[in-house]
Formats: sequence, structure tokens, C-alpha cells
Amino acid sequence: MSCSRCCGLMVKDNLMDFDGTSGHMWVSALRCMNCGHVHDPVMEQNRRSMQAPRPTPVLVAVGDEADYHDDEVHLGIESIVAQAA
Repeated sequence: MSCSRCCGLMVKDNLMDFDGTSGHMWVSALRCMNCGHVHDPVMEQNRRSMQAPRPTPVLVAVGDEADYHDDEVHLGIESIVAQAA
């Protein structure tokens, strides 16, 4: 297996789990020999939950009829801009 950060060699390593998040004292993980990046099951679970698709904003019209003044159509819809965190 290769590292996702530097494409280096990943080796199996045993780490202590002080928080007890996995239920055991020792956790087996993969560590990169080049950059030291650690890949364990808890990190993988958190990464997958962060990559879950977020619902896209929906534009909603306010009112039933379009406002036809000066050959422009205004439905009372405001654009929604997604802001990056």
C-alpha cells in the first residue's frame, strides 16, 4: 500500500489508544516510512463521514406570480451562495 500524501511505503504499526475510541488499548494502523502519516480505522471512519454528500441548497420562489416590469422577470428568488468553511 502507498501513502496518500507522498506515495511512500506504508507499514503496519501498533499504536496506543489512550481515549479508548476503538475499545482496545492497542490499535493497529499503517504508518508511512517517508513522511510519518498515520492511517488507522478511526481516522478512516471520520474521513468517510466528512465526505458524505451534503444537501444542495434549493431555490424557492416567493409568491405565485411573476413580476413583469421593464421586460425583466423577477420571481422573488434570491440566489444562494455556498460558503466554504
